[in-house]
Amino acid sequence: MPTLDSPLQLTNVFKPKIWGKADLAPLFSIASSQKTPSDASRFRSALDDDELIGEVWITDDASCFLNGPTAGMTLAEAGERFGQDLYGSAWTGRRFPLLAKYIFTTDWLSVQVHPDDDYARVHEPGNVGKCEMWYIIRSDPGGGFLLGMKPDVTKQKLESAFQRGASRDLLEHYQPGAGEAIYIPSGTIHALGPGLVLFEVEENSDLTYRLDDFGRLGLDGKPRPLHIQKGLEVIRFDAPTYRDLPRLEFREEYGIQRYVLACRFFALQELTLQKTASFEGSRARVEVISIVEGEGRVESYAGWLSYRPGETWLIPPATSRYRLVPRQQTRLLKFYVPDLEQDFREPLAKRGFTAEEINQVVFG
Repeated sequence: MPTLDSPLQLTNVFKPKIWGKADLAPLFSIASSQKTPSDASRFRSALDDDELIGEVWITDDASCFLNGPTAGMTLAEAGERFGQDLYGSAWTGRRFPLLAKYIFTTDWLSVQVHPDDDYARVHEPGNVGKCEMWYIIRSDPGGGFLLGMKPDVTKQKLESAFQRGASRDLLEHYQPGAGEAIYIPSGTIHALGPGLVLFEVEENSDLTYRLDDFGRLGLDGKPRPLHIQKGLEVIRFDAPTYRDLPRLEFREEYGIQRYVLACRFFALQELTLQKTASFEGSRARVEVISIVEGEGRVESYAGWLSYRPGETWLIPPATSRYRLVPRQQTRLLKFYVPDLEQDFREPLAKRGFTAEEINQVVFG
């Protein structure tokens, strides 16, 4: 079997949403999709049909590899064939461990909540729960989100508000800034509002209980189903909210590294590259890098390929040294399933951050 030992590029999967946008620049555009035919074709089709794209999934089962031994395979197909050679020795699941996406909003999304793994195992056989995080890329004036409940909100008040499409008045509203990180463990009630561009990473699950859709119709012209009773069973009324987390960052030879957030399901780091940066893969896990801004090259022993905004590169465990060579200052997001001590707590402690500071971005 071929060895997966160099960076592999994945295509994107565009998802129409009633609250989405026609223009996804600068992250995604026809111009930036020219060398990815499936992306360009899908995006042109969406524009021609006047579809609004709300989500761009970058680690979807249907995402397709463009290079290396996996070229032409979907992420799901490559996982079935290569298993831990693709996912890493620490992952025993059959699906890719993480679902990541970019979200573009022009209206309110539904109020929703996600169950945890234990609840999903009993009530949603074959599914896992969903713990997630948001990383805000852009927030327009008036952009915002709902997270958690106002004081003294009871289960009865919530249920009545869900039935009337009026739950927004009972939830806390926040207006984020670019670069803000928000942690959303299972059981946390939330909703994204208009005017946002953000990155989301989560357990590989699309299990969502929609609680309030404000009476609107879906793409098929019918009301979208609600899941009020199940949602009320999993909402954590005593759950704290985790937003506007401290920015633990420091200088590297190549630029700046920020340790954004980590929990047992996922970790996110932000890297700003001003010079060439060399990295190595991790034997225990697969890592993913997604380009937010800037252009340059991904180099390895197998050769080099250019990168630009909106592109995603999977780093298999057997990858030895590879380099990112920025032609323009580059900002990228790196995510993976972490060892919380080795990957976050210890490196941050060595950089002089206190245990109190570290515990504000490391959960679990």
